[in-house]
Amino acid sequence: MYTFDSRVRYSETDENGTLSVTAAVNYFQDCSTFQSEDIGRGVRFLTDHGKAWWLSSWQIMFDRLPALGEPIVIATYPYDFKGIYGYRNFMILDREGNYLVRANSVWFLYDLKAGHPARVTEEDVRGYGEPHAEPLPMDYASGKLPVLREYREGDHLVIARHHIDTNHHVNNARYTEIAAEHLPDGFRVGELRMEYRRAAVLGDVIVPRIGQSGQGIGVELCSPEGERYAAAWFKEKKGKV
Repeated sequence: MYTFDSRVRYSETDENGTLSVTAAVNYFQDCSTFQSEDIGRGVRFLTDHGKAWWLSSWQIMFDRLPALGEPIVIATYPYDFKGIYGYRNFMILDREGNYLVRANSVWFLYDLKAGHPARVTEEDVRGYGEPHAEPLPMDYASGKLPVLREYREGDHLVIARHHIDTNHHVNNARYTEIAAEHLPDGFRVGELRMEYRRAAVLGDVIVPRIGQSGQGIGVELCSPEGERYAAAWFKEKKGKV
């Protein structure tokens, strides 16, 4: 397991003074990126070898959101690799080791030169630890989100430079941030699922579609033609945060 210590910063809090959903996703991305950098398989290494790990889906469970200034530990480990996919768990823990946030994620290896996904080899995952570790205890859900049958459209958004990362498309956490803007006032997220379909780039237009989906709220981030870039599903947390 790879870990790093942090403390909830003011810039990472929401209106309630607790860690925001977007900040949690950013911590997870940073944690896996730090691990890759530390074992010599970071962004530059992958770029030089014409490869990239791209995210397919998230499932994030918010047990308790840490408050401003609270010490936290962010942890991650990959627990399996199959075909083109890598499966990775994440955690945010308090100083006693209790779960604050738990997550499952599915990634796929992409061949930048060939322009399509690539099968994961032993060389691709060397240094990440035990390839068949025990998955984190949580109720695992499908990474596929159903299409909204009834929805309203939100304001259209033009992708700007601050949305773009080193892959030259919208960063995974930015989709979360955009989708969360369409939640009702006072909505506290207990579970988030994200599915990524198509990379939006600078100048693209995103049309949000918002509607009820099962016991939660679905937000589809689509092109003007209706093709999904990403989709989110938020379940509200009941009781004490």
